[in-house]
Amino acid sequence: MDAASTDAPSLDGPSDMTAHPPGGDAVVTPLAGSHRDTQWFDELFANYATVVHRYFIRRAPIDDAEDLTAEVLATAWRRRDSIALGGELPWLYRTAGFVLANYRRRVRDLPSAELEYLKSLSPLLGNGSANDPEAEISERERALMAFAQLSARDQEVIRLVAWDGVDRTQLADSLGISVGGADAALSRARARLAAAWATYE
Repeated sequence: MDAASTDAPSLDGPSDMTAHPPGGDAVVTPLAGSHRDTQWFDELFANYATVVHRYFIRRAPIDDAEDLTAEVLATAWRRRDSIALGGELPWLYRTAGFVLANYRRRVRDLPSAELEYLKSLSPLLGNGSANDPEAEISERERALMAFAQLSARDQEVIRLVAWDGVDRTQLADSLGISVGGADAALSRARARLAAAWATYE
């Protein structure tokens, strides 16, 4: 059976994930020097399955996050020969972005409070967190309104840095641009977020 036609891995949640390449009995012929075999997939799964799962639970309903994660991992298995060694994480982020875009075209993308994400916005803006719970709620509401004003690209740039913790090289690879371009994109996104934030002061 061809690996590309097999089912996606079954994920029962981030704490119960078990690495099983799609079509576990399929015969894999790795590229010379790359060893993209079941061991490669096991290592990919062990290193990044939870990272990809977190990517989706921050951007989609939790009930759908596991299926979306499985879709990304199944795609990684099918296209394993095209994934550069050492570039697995940026490739997974890019693929997750495509999978998420397709998902959002299929279902209505309802906004969420995103409170956990909003906790990370204050450091980006240079503001300390409020000690007063009531003031903290107000700050989060401001952040949500400010964040909603950003373009989809600016939102994704900030999510990748603040949520997913990518470095400048990984950000560049995830966006498909140069490191200098990624630095500029992040700087612009932060400036626009700060400007939007200021309108609610």
